[in-house]
Amino acid sequence: MQSILPPLRAMHAFESFGRLGSVSAAARELGVTPGAISQQIKLLEEHLRMPLIAKDGRRASLAPKAKAYHAVLSAGFEKFKQAQHLLSQQVADLDVHVSGLPTLLLKWLNPRLHRFEASFGEASIRLEATHVEPDPEFLDHMFRLTYGAVSYMFPHSRVLFRDTCFPVCSPDFLKNHPDALDPAKIAQLPWIDIDWGPAYSTVPRLSHWLVDQGLPKLAHKPMSVHSLSSSALEAAASGQGIALAQSSFASTDIELGRLVRMSQESVQMPEPYYICWGPQMMENEKSRNFLNWVLSEAQGRLLS
Repeated sequence: MQSILPPLRAMHAFESFGRLGSVSAAARELGVTPGAISQQIKLLEEHLRMPLIAKDGRRASLAPKAKAYHAVLSAGFEKFKQAQHLLSQQVADLDVHVSGLPTLLLKWLNPRLHRFEASFGEASIRLEATHVEPDPEFLDHMFRLTYGAVSYMFPHSRVLFRDTCFPVCSPDFLKNHPDALDPAKIAQLPWIDIDWGPAYSTVPRLSHWLVDQGLPKLAHKPMSVHSLSSSALEAAASGQGIALAQSSFASTDIELGRLVRMSQESVQMPEPYYICWGPQMMENEKSRNFLNWVLSEAQGRLLS
């Protein structure tokens, strides 16, 4: 009798192929040969009785009907990874485990962590940067730094801050485009877009800032489109164009002279950022200290 579930190895090979986009990349990640990946995907196709791979010459990609299946499978493997991280944390006896949106950890939390250690002594902190929201039960072992209404799914949450957005560019870009400080000219200049995806359609973009100021619409397509705010800020810092930056993400780069704020006018993010946690987290003194410290940092967001 055939098992209801396909072989785990076959599902793992298919998930890796779909995420990385090639058989060779999947083989490198899983430490097997490309032939083994192809064999496992073929086995999965036979089990499911449907084609999973579409071929265009020598190029292979997910078949249209396989994309939804792959998305669910990827989410499942992400849960496996979270479970493994949870066990690893318990074995390592880490003091604090923080999961968070990548740019929120990289650009806001990380530059401040030295102050937590200065206030509360040496601590072992694990930072896990991911857009995937953990299951609420995992929050008995970690904090989650996230954005907007998704915070309501977790047992406990507190507002960190509601950010504001304004255009930025690099000093070199400003040197090469001195008229960039004239807001009316921004729409004609090279720009960088940030697109978090359909779930965040209300997050402001440069076009929204221009409309809010009553300025002309953007005249051409962006130089690049980034799913991560940190990636867009790096593109701006390298001189590629103008980006709409969140204050909390850009403040360090502005202080360091890597970015220049182009206008004092700003638009507000529609929802705040949150820190979320589970009931058992507060049984740990280091976790209580971390929560109080993060909330204090959020009240005075500018680095000093």
